[in-house]
Amino acid sequence: MATDLTIGRLAEAAGVNVETIRYYQRRGLLDEPSKPLGGHRRYASEQIRRVRFVKRAQALGFTLDEVGTLLLLDAASACGETHALAARKLDLIDRKMADLAAMRQVLTGLVRQCEAGDGHATCPIIDALAQD
Repeated sequence: MATDLTIGRLAEAAGVNVETIRYYQRRGLLDEPSKPLGGHRRYASEQIRRVRFVKRAQALGFTLDEVGTLLLLDAASACGETHALAARKLDLIDRKMADLAAMRQVLTGLVRQCEAGDGHATCPIIDALAQD
C-alpha cells in the first residue's frame, strides 16, 4: 500500500477540503497515519476511495454514524445487514417524501388563499399558522 499523499493531496483527489479529512478522522471514519519525526503524515492512495465512499453515502442521506456502520459491515462482508440498513433508509426517505407532499399541499392552499385576496384584514397564512 503506497503512502504517497499529503492530507492536502488526499483532500483534493477526493473532492473535499482538508478539514473534512480531519473531521472524518475524529469521527473514526478514516485512519490518521502516524506522523514521522519532522515530517508530514502520508496517506495511502486507497484512502481516496474511502473518503469518496463517505461522501456518496452522505449524499444518499446516510448519517455519519450510519456511514461508520456501513464501513464496518463492508469489512465484515455483511451484505444482508447492509441491505437491511439501506432498506430502512429508503423507508425513511419515503416517509419524508410523503410528509413533504402533505406540507406542500397545505402551503399551496394557503398561498392560493392569499393570492385570491378575499379582502381579509389579516393574512390567511398567518391566521392558519396561529390557530390552536
